[in-house]
Amino acid sequence: MAVVLTACGGDGGSDGSEGKTKEPSMSSDSQKSEAPGSEADDESQVLATIKGEHGVEVTVSSAKREAGGFVTVKGRVKNGSDQIWAAVGWQGLEEELVNNGASMAGASLVDQAGKKRYLILRDTDGRCLCTKFDGLEVDEETPFFAQFPAPPAGTTDVDFQIPTMPTATIKISG
Repeated sequence: MAVVLTACGGDGGSDGSEGKTKEPSMSSDSQKSEAPGSEADDESQVLATIKGEHGVEVTVSSAKREAGGFVTVKGRVKNGSDQIWAAVGWQGLEEELVNNGASMAGASLVDQAGKKRYLILRDTDGRCLCTKFDGLEVDEETPFFAQFPAPPAGTTDVDFQIPTMPTATIKISG
């Protein structure tokens, strides 16, 4: 279901944003399970499969360099355990923990050649630009996304790290 919002107030003129690149933004409702970008993303592509403890499995389907200087990683998380799964440990240890509860806010990209780690981007309220999980039932799966600052243009292979999961090397496209 799509919702269109319009703003009231102001002078009805320009907001001064012409010619400027807007940073990615999301409402907290859209962060729950929908990834930004095209509906045409090919979820059948597999860049990496990460098998964690208790039957949790992450399949990375894309890592795309986006205009504006960021990379969006997308895929699916499947709960293959025998109980509800809630991304415990994935949220990271930052002070914004309250805003990033059951999320993958602790994930990172590592450029081994450039010796640099890229942490998930945050909005102005400290919320991660990533999926928040409400808890996955047994055998349920859901899409995920995570946005990171982009490594230099020449960097295509990076390590995708999620706390409590093994590391996977993925290729950035675009």
